This record gives sequence, C-alpha cells and structure tokens, in this order.
Amino acid sequence: MSEKSLGTPTAPNAKRRVCVIGWPVEHSRSPLIHNHWIAEHGIENAVYEKLAVPPEEAKETLQGLDARGFIGANVTVPHKETAFTAIPRHDKMASRVRAVNTLVKTEEGWEGRNTDGYGFIANLKEGAPSWQKNKPAVVVGAGGASRAIIAALWEEGVNDIRLINRTRLKSEKLAGDLGVPLLVIDWENRNQALPGAGLLVNTTSLGMKGSEPLDIDLSGLSKEAVVTDIVYTPLITPLLEAARARGNPIVDGLGMLLHQAVPGFEAWFGVRPEVTPALRKLILDDLGQKAD
Repeated sequence: MSEKSLGTPTAPNAKRRVCVIGWPVEHSRSPLIHNHWIAEHGIENAVYEKLAVPPEEAKETLQGLDARGFIGANVTVPHKETAFTAIPRHDKMASRVRAVNTLVKTEEGWEGRNTDGYGFIANLKEGAPSWQKNKPAVVVGAGGASRAIIAALWEEGVNDIRLINRTRLKSEKLAGDLGVPLLVIDWENRNQALPGAGLLVNTTSLGMKGSEPLDIDLSGLSKEAVVTDIVYTPLITPLLEAARARGNPIVDGLGMLLHQAVPGFEAWFGVRPEVTPALRKLILDDLGQKAD
C-alpha cells in the first residue's frame, strides 16, 4: 500500500484545498493549526477550510471530495465512523479502531487514516519523557478517543491496560473490537485500579468546562505515575490540578490536538511541521486561555 501523497496539484497555480468536516464544525481549531503551518512554510495556493456537513449528507460529501476540489481532509465528530465506512481503504490504525480522522489522496485513491493515537503518544512523550511504558496504564472511558488511545498504547508496547468505564458491557465490547486483552474494571472499583500504574489517562469529558470533574481518588497512585487528560478546556483540569498538587508529572490535552495534525499536513503538502510554543499560544489565545 503506497503512502505517497498526491497533495501537489498538476496545474502549477491550482488551489490546494483541504478541509475539516464535522457537524457542528465552527468550534474546530484545525483551520488555525493548518493555516498557521501553511503560512509558516510558505506553501503557495493552499488553504484549509471548515465544511459543516449534517449526518445525512456525510457519506455523499466524503465520497465527493474530488468533485469539490479537495486534496485532503480531516474528519471530526460525529463523522469519524461514517468516514471509515465511506472510504474503502484504510491505514492500520483506522482499521483497528474503525474510525477515520484524516483523509489522504494517494496513488491508489483516497485513504482513511487515524492519527488520534499518534497525537496522544507524541504529546505524552513530549510532555513526560519520564513515562515508563513497562508499567500498567489506567484508561478512564470507553468512547471513540479511548479506542484510539488504547490501540496506540498497545502498539507502543504497553501490555497491561486497565479500563475503567461506567458501563462494563461497553468496555468489554471495546476490548473485543480492538483485540486487546484489557483488564476491565467496574466503575465502583475504579480507585483499586491505580496501585502500580505508571500512567493514568482520562479520555472522558469529565473535567471539561461545564462538566462535573472526574471522581477518582489518587491516593493509591504512585507519585511517579504520569497523569494526562484529553480535555483542554480548561487546560489544567481538576484531575490535573489534583495530580500536580501531590507531585505527579502531568500532561495537558492540547498537545494531542496539535500533534495529531502533523501526519496529515505532511501527507498533503510534503512538509513535516513542528508543534511549537508559538502554535500552542495561538490556540490558547483563541480558546481564551493562558498557558499554565
């Protein structure tokens, strides 16, 4: 399977259009990220747009990107699973999690990829170089983000993953779908999952602005364990505040958003961008938040 991108247009002055597809899509920061990199690298005739697509039109839109003049796309909620079924070719990670967040036009046609797990691992390595993958990881939540993160942790060599979720059946289905031998832990026993762990990940919206915080007692967690949250509004969630107060290394969720964008940009435009402090500041300013 070729990974070669066909992002470069045949006509020298043709517009290289990329978009993010979602419903709603106004909240997406992807245009800010990618247009920042387009300007930074001086890529001519390129633009990254928002495309609001209701669910009933998603499949037709995804299969008609050529006709609309796009050379690539990102896919956000609620269309990631639709994109998986609408685009017949997938990379390894998209096939595993059965969801697509990046579309790339290759020599063999459109390919659906999933870079969420890559973004999570890249952010974790950058924010916590001390992270020890030979220790158990505790993951809270069994939604779409959890799937990508668990798959990425497994690929990274973490072979002891403990999954906590309010609904046990959903956890067991996730484990079956991914083919990963997870230790499923009932919600009422969540605090018992922490001893011995080297990583705690919150993949739920608990702790997000306007939501209740994640109710978990960190006293059983080693102070060397890394605590991370995929929520980035606020940047430092109640979970991260509690972890930092007791001396744990913490990693905020903004980096995952930024790093997951890197492989797509490289595939579309042939340049590998960097996640820099300037880019973080750009997104934090847009979110109305200050860097911690």
